[in-house]
Parts: sequence; structure tokens; C-alpha cells
Amino acid sequence: MRHPSTPAARRTVLALFGAALAATPFLRPPHATASVRAAGLDDPAKKEIAMRLVSSAENSSLDWKAQYPYIEDIGDGRGYTAGIIGFCSGTGDMLDLVELYTDRKPGNVLAKYLPALRRVDGSDSHDGLDPGFPGDWRRAARDAQFRRAQDDERDRVYFDPAVRQGKADGLRALGQFAYYDAIVMHGDGTDPVSFRSIRKRALRTANPPALGGDEVTYLDAFLDARVWAMKQEEAHSDTSRVDTAQRVFLRMRNLDLDPPLDWKVYGDSYHIG
Repeated sequence: MRHPSTPAARRTVLALFGAALAATPFLRPPHATASVRAAGLDDPAKKEIAMRLVSSAENSSLDWKAQYPYIEDIGDGRGYTAGIIGFCSGTGDMLDLVELYTDRKPGNVLAKYLPALRRVDGSDSHDGLDPGFPGDWRRAARDAQFRRAQDDERDRVYFDPAVRQGKADGLRALGQFAYYDAIVMHGDGTDPVSFRSIRKRALRTANPPALGGDEVTYLDAFLDARVWAMKQEEAHSDTSRVDTAQRVFLRMRNLDLDPPLDWKVYGDSYHIG
């Protein structure tokens, strides 16, 4: 079962964020000079773990690579949700993805939907997309160039900013993952439930290691703030992706996110050996 994962707060300023990211990266705390003591989340083995953890919550499956052709309207007001990270026709990131794919491969099977994707951006409309878009998305997913475009947009908008800020805060792989999962669900921006606002809320009660704080104490505060943000929307009232996953790893002091890992999401059990 696919669980809703794209709240209204997610990507409310996504179009601006993507453009501004290169020019205005997250601010680095003044004392963020301590090096990460072990492999960061961008280590290939750790990144694979991160993809599987997110997929357990987003897709109820550890097989994240099976999600490239996924597409459906899950009735959350964001139009079509699709692909490995839940790109949405109503929130701008699906449009960005198809534009990137078309830049790399003009005349691809999705290129003809660009005018419609621009029209429906910001709404749940399927105008100009039905009936052919879902089938064409699945056909495009057989193309290695489209799969690569999904990977690249996931990294540009979600994964890389999360890891960069996590390292700046002196966090190891678990903390970097907590940031990544928050950006995947909430996006970034200035609204109260965005990743940036969740982090600011956590900083009111605890400092990250880069500011002299204790890593476990800070991550506990961040997860508290994340749960608060999730509970602001009914679609996220089940906070198990934090409570019975990330908190489990934190209680075990598994700050490097080393396997074996055992967790639950929405009542389903998962294991990485």
C-alpha cells in the first residue's frame, strides 16, 4: 500500500528553492568544523540504506528501485504522485523532472505533457494528462535516462541538501537520514511544518554537535519537532516512521546507521541485515 507522503507544506516554495539552492545554501553554523567520524549518508552503502528506509514508509517495500514506474492519484490534493520519491503533478517537482528528462532526451514519451504539467501545477487537476499520462510514465520508466533523471532530481532537491546540512550540524548518518526523511515528507520553505522550520524548532531546545551540543539530545529534540509537524496534518497523524523507526535507532545509539537494522512503519516490520 502506498502511504500519502506529500503534504500541502511540502514544496510550497519548491520552484524557488531549487533555483535558490545553488546561490544560497543552508547556513553553516559558525563552529561546524568537526568532521563526521564515520561514513556519512552519502557513502554508497549508507545511501542504499537510506533509500530502503524511506521506501518502507513511502511504498511499504524495501525495493525502492521498483518504484520508478509507480504512478497514481492517492487523493491527497496533489494530483498524480509518481516515481521513487513521490514526484507530484500538483507541486512542481514532477514538472521539473520531466523538463530535465526532456532536456536530456528531446521528444521522449513524456515531453508532450509539459504544457499540461505547467497548467496543472499547484492543483490536483488531471487536465491534459488523462488518459495517457500514467501509461506513458510507466513506459518512460523503462528508459535508463528517465530513471537517472529521477535519481538526479531526488538528490538535487532532497538528498544532497539534507546531507549537507546534517554534516554542517556535525551529525552522523542517522541525523543526516532524519533530515532527509523530513525533507522528503515536508519539503523546505518558510512555513511552520517545513524541514527548515522543524530544524529551527529543535534548535530552541538543543544544540547540534557543531554548536557544542550532544548529538543524541539534539536528535531527540529534532524528532520531537518532526512529530509535532506531522501531527499538524491528518494524513500524517501516524508518526510510526519516527516512533518505531528513527527513534529505535536513536535509543540504540546507532548514530552511524549500521546494520543490522530492525524497525516498523505503519505496523509492518522490516529488516536490513
